[in-house]
Amino acid sequence: MARKPNFNFERQERDRAKAAKKAAKSEARVAKRGEDDAPGDEADAPPATQAHQEAGL
Repeated sequence: MARKPNFNFERQERDRAKAAKKAAKSEARVAKRGEDDAPGDEADAPPATQAHQEAGL
């Protein structure tokens, strides 16, 4: 005999798995962004404009 379906529980399990996957992707994105913003890596920074230099920024 087949089991009785429990739709609410199955949906909760899918939602929980989706939330865990989303959180993992978010953490990976934050970690990658943190690596890209390493101090001393000014080669990718745009050159300062004359207005910024005069203002002391």
